[in-house]
Amino acid sequence: MSHEKTPVIKCENISVVRSRKEILCDISLHANKGELVAILGPNGAGKSTLLSVLAGDLQSETGNVFFGDKPVTVVTNRELARLRAVLPQRVTVSFPYTVAEVVEMGRGPKLGANDEDLVESAMQRLGVAEMRNRLYRTLSIGEQARVSMARILAQDTQLLLLDEPTAVLDIGQQEKLMQIVRSLVEEGRTVIAVFHDLNVAMSFADRVILLQNGRHAASGTPRETLTPETLSSIYEHKIDVIRVNDDTGPVVIPGPRKN
Repeated sequence: MSHEKTPVIKCENISVVRSRKEILCDISLHANKGELVAILGPNGAGKSTLLSVLAGDLQSETGNVFFGDKPVTVVTNRELARLRAVLPQRVTVSFPYTVAEVVEMGRGPKLGANDEDLVESAMQRLGVAEMRNRLYRTLSIGEQARVSMARILAQDTQLLLLDEPTAVLDIGQQEKLMQIVRSLVEEGRTVIAVFHDLNVAMSFADRVILLQNGRHAASGTPRETLTPETLSSIYEHKIDVIRVNDDTGPVVIPGPRKN
């Protein structure tokens, strides 16, 4: 399905400094309607910080973030909640809320006549409807991840910002979740996601942004960007990209260990 290439969000020349340490330096990117953009890089590259800046949760020292043509500096918190939904790395629920109550939190910014339908639809889509009355904190890590994803889906925004959504999932759960994310993109949503797993990005992303030490290292389609030469340089370890068979795309694997 093709979509008109309208930038839903963009940032220009973003720099972030914390305790005199430069976390991000001169980062620019954009994401279009119907596009999944993956942010990749080693630990400490600045991936989560960049996502926080894009979400409007963290102010940068330099540069600007725009939702469409509107700078984030003039967007209210309530309006932000209508524009983008954010899935953080860790979701902590301290009180004894049920699954349904946690998903309903996604409707807080809007509170409209179709709230119940959106909550139910999100739970069905993520496969958590049957556990609606269970306490969130009694669920497995994988179940909690699916409920948290249902919560931001219920928020019903054009833009979803996901920080390592597959990190705690096993390989089967990863595939199911990413198929759902991909279906949202095909329906016209925009997703920017931080990934630790390079193969998830290779399989599902439309474009990737590679960071190294807070700086832009490479960007483009997964096959253009996730090459052995680029990855080996950025991750400071030999990395190979191979084709297993004709039915699957390239697979990223660590290169042979030195004796």
